[in-house]
Amino acid sequence: MPKPVNRTTPANVVVKLEAADRMMEIMPGVKFKYWTFNGSTPAPFIRVREGDTVEVHLSNPINSGLPHSLDFHASAAPDGTAMVSSTKPGRTTVYRFKTLSSGLYVYHCASIPGAGTHIGKGMFGLMLVEPKEGFPPADKEFYIMQNEFYTNGSFGEQGLQVFSTEKAAYELPDYVVFNGHYGSMQGEKALKAKVGEKIRFYVGNAGPNKASSFHLIGKTFDTVYVEGGTLQNHNVQTTLIPSGGAMISEVTIPVPGQYSFIDHSIFRADKGARGTLMIEGDENPEIFSGKLRDEPYDKRNPDSDIDTGFKH
Repeated sequence: MPKPVNRTTPANVVVKLEAADRMMEIMPGVKFKYWTFNGSTPAPFIRVREGDTVEVHLSNPINSGLPHSLDFHASAAPDGTAMVSSTKPGRTTVYRFKTLSSGLYVYHCASIPGAGTHIGKGMFGLMLVEPKEGFPPADKEFYIMQNEFYTNGSFGEQGLQVFSTEKAAYELPDYVVFNGHYGSMQGEKALKAKVGEKIRFYVGNAGPNKASSFHLIGKTFDTVYVEGGTLQNHNVQTTLIPSGGAMISEVTIPVPGQYSFIDHSIFRADKGARGTLMIEGDENPEIFSGKLRDEPYDKRNPDSDIDTGFKH
C-alpha cells in the first residue's frame, strides 16, 4: 500500500504503467501466461487526491503482439479513457484526466475486441481517490483484489494452462482467487495486525464475471463504504462487491487469533477465494472465553426428547 496523501492542494500525479506478459503460477504447478501491468496481478495500487490531475503513461513493448488500453472507472472521459489510451506494440501513450469524485475505483485493460480476455488474464488494479479532507487514520491498510481464471484444464491440473474463452462465456471459473494467485495471503503470506488496531481493507473485484460476497469470519465490519463510495454502512457481516466494483471496510478486532476472509459464495473459497488475517495480542476472556470444557456426551438418542439447553 502506498502511504496516504498528505496534501491539502491538488497536484499533477504521474502514473507509469507498462503492459507485460509474465509466466506465473496460479497455484503450485499450475502455470498460466498472465497479462499484467508492471509485471503483477493485480496491478499497482494508485493513490491520489480528489481534484488531482492524473498524467498516465501507458507503454506497450514491441514484442507484446497486441494493443492494450486503460479504462479508469475514476475518470470522467469517453469510455473511461479506453479509446485515447489504446497503445500499439512499441509505443507509449500519454494523456491526462482530472479526478472529480472521491472513492475507490477499478482500472483495467479495455482493448476492443477482447476486453474480457485482457481482464481475465490479469490486467486490472485499484485507484483510490481520497476526499479533499483525507481519510481518518488507520493502523493497517491492505490491498485485496478478487478475480477469476478460466483455463482449458480442471482445477489443480498441473502444467501450462491456456485461457478458455468458452468457460469464460459460460461463467464457469476454475479458480476464484485473491491477488492473482491461490493462497496469496495464507501461511507465511498471511496478513498481520494487532488487537485493537484499526484495520482498513481496500477490496476490488475484477471479475470478469462473478460478484463477490466478501466476508471476514469472526468479526463484523465496523464500517463499510458501500461500493467504494461515500455511503457508509455499519456492523456488516457480508458485503457485496459487483464485478468491476470495489468497497472499503474498517474493522477493529478485540480477540487475538486466526481470522479468515473469504468469498461467502462458499464453494469459491475452495477455488482460492480465501485469505488469512493473523491478529496478535493479549487474550480477552470477557469477549471470548475459548474452550471451557471438553467432556463426554452420553445421551443415547439425540433425536428424541430434545432439550435446547438455553437458560434465561
